[in-house]
Amino acid sequence: MTQLGPGRPRLGPRRRQGQTPRAEILDAAAELFTTKGYASTSTRGIADAVGIRQASLYHHFAAKDDILDALLDETITGPLELARALRADPAPPEVALYALALFDVRQLCAARWNLGALYLLPELRAPRFESFRHRRDELRGHYEELSGRIEAATVPPTAHVLPFRLVESVINIRSDEGAAPSRAHQLIPDAILHMLGWHGDVEGVRVAAEDVLSRLSLPAR
Repeated sequence: MTQLGPGRPRLGPRRRQGQTPRAEILDAAAELFTTKGYASTSTRGIADAVGIRQASLYHHFAAKDDILDALLDETITGPLELARALRADPAPPEVALYALALFDVRQLCAARWNLGALYLLPELRAPRFESFRHRRDELRGHYEELSGRIEAATVPPTAHVLPFRLVESVINIRSDEGAAPSRAHQLIPDAILHMLGWHGDVEGVRVAAEDVLSRLSLPAR
C-alpha cells in the first residue's frame, strides 16, 4: 500500500487522473455519476474506483452531495467568470456573446466526462444545490443580456432566451453520440448569431472573440 497522507493508506497503485487525491475522487465520481447514475453510485463505489478506503474519501468530502456540488462547480465557474469580465469589456455585444459561447462550448466538450448531463438530475432541485442553481441562472442572464444588446435587422420574438439553450445542447449531443461533437465550438456560436438575426462578418467576429479570450487571459481551447 502507498500513502495518501498521514494515516490514510492507499489500497493500491494510483489509477485515476488527477494530481491530488481530491482530484482523483472527482474524476472517479464524474465517471460513475455520468455512466452508472448518481443515485446508483455510493461513496464506497467511488472510493473503490480510486483505490482508497471509504474513510479516506470522507477526509476530502463529507457526503456524496458535496462531491456532486464540486463537479457542478467545475462546469459553471469558468464561463461565469468570463461573463462577469465581459460586462466591463469594450467588445461589442456580438463579439462578447460569441466569445462566451465559444468558451462555454469548448469547456463542455473538453471535459473528460459529460458533466453537463448532471444538470438533469432531480436531486439538483433540493435546497442543497440552491447556490449552483443561482449561479447557473446568473450565467443564463448574462447570455440573455448580451443577446438583447445585439442590433439585428430582424430579431425573432424572445430569441434572446435561445443562445444559452443552444450552448447546452452540446450536453445532449455528447450523450447521444458518446463523444464531444466535432467543430461544435464554431458551429454553435455561428448559429447563435444567425438565430438572433445578425448577418454581419462572422469570420471577423470569430477572430475578435479569440482576441477577447486571449486578452482576458482565458484559454480559447
